[in-house]
Amino acid sequence: MSNRSAVDTIRGYFYQFDLSIFSILQLGALDDSVEIECVEDIDIRTATEVTATQCKYYAKTEYNHSVIKDAVKHMLSHFKESLLGIKPDVFYSIKGHYASGQEKLDGGVDVNFIKEHFLTYSKGKGSSKVTHYHHIDLDLSDTDLDKFLGRLTIDVRAKEFEELYREVLDAIQKNVGGTSFSAEYFYYNNALAVIRELSIQSDPKDRTITKKEFLAKINTSTVLFNEWFIEKKGKKAHLAALRKEYFTELNVSPYERFFLVEIDPSSYVRNDLKNVFFLLTKKWAKLSAREPSPFCPYVYVHGVSSDELVALKTELHLEDFKVIDGHDFQGANFSYRSIVQNATHGNGIKVKVLNTLPSIEETVNAIYKTRRIYQFYISNSYFDYDHPAVQHIKIQVENLSDIQSII
Repeated sequence: MSNRSAVDTIRGYFYQFDLSIFSILQLGALDDSVEIECVEDIDIRTATEVTATQCKYYAKTEYNHSVIKDAVKHMLSHFKESLLGIKPDVFYSIKGHYASGQEKLDGGVDVNFIKEHFLTYSKGKGSSKVTHYHHIDLDLSDTDLDKFLGRLTIDVRAKEFEELYREVLDAIQKNVGGTSFSAEYFYYNNALAVIRELSIQSDPKDRTITKKEFLAKINTSTVLFNEWFIEKKGKKAHLAALRKEYFTELNVSPYERFFLVEIDPSSYVRNDLKNVFFLLTKKWAKLSAREPSPFCPYVYVHGVSSDELVALKTELHLEDFKVIDGHDFQGANFSYRSIVQNATHGNGIKVKVLNTLPSIEETVNAIYKTRRIYQFYISNSYFDYDHPAVQHIKIQVENLSDIQSII
């Protein structure tokens, strides 16, 4: 597959995902539901009816009847089974976006049109070529076809890729609230993960979700490193957006900032972690003699052994990079009073290291200034702190270099 074809295919997947998300958000009642890839790409179920929807995204292709012929035939086969009582009665919808050719359906679709353009096809080549009539194979009359058309909607002027995306984000804000950033980086990101998970379930009942369930699943203030979201945004743009939202301040205020960093033991390099410490101090500490309210960051490292943490702190100490960790002497218990002492130009404290998760909570609880917690995790969040006065941002990353790019 060429790069262009691969890009077009991926955009087609995103278009289907976005249409699925939009369909859920447009449901009128919280108990109405959507089924992903059941009868068709999306099945929309309300209290009174079901609509099976298939979507096509061909932004560079002219519309021709052959593009949706198989979809119409498949839907008609389902319709036949519904007449026999084998399958439930549903409505059918085909949505497509094309570069041109939409006028070919401007005259509408009647029984003769559907028979000629959608239900007649040939198999074989040359003398062995045989013409088939799908409606005849299904033993359907013109009356049956007319009833089917009453249940079928074809829209070949569906929204363009970016237009649909913007409408999805608007619909998220309308349903969940928040800023445009949270709509995209929290809720839409989570929505992609939910739709992706539904689409891979083998049992149809596990591919169904109500609007109420969907809103509950996406309403989390965690930035996921979702491979589909990263594919859509681009990793560089994703990290840059997080930096702009959370770590770009013209005048850094003297808040108490807690940076929780997870390392991957399989790829850990001490120097990489040291560079994170240096960068945090450079950007999030003010220790000059003229600073009226000096401060420095708190740092917790998740996934590193106690011995390695001691070795790191020792190395920093030897480089005159002063670290305190709440232990005043060998064998002393952790003391929040010790670690919350002011960092100043005079005492040279550049970073405060928290060795355990309980010590984070104890320290945060002991402070009454503005507090912010930034948790970077690889697979699963490892620290929860729910307090209305404390901003707690959770950001999923792949490695330490991602953290450096963000902060």
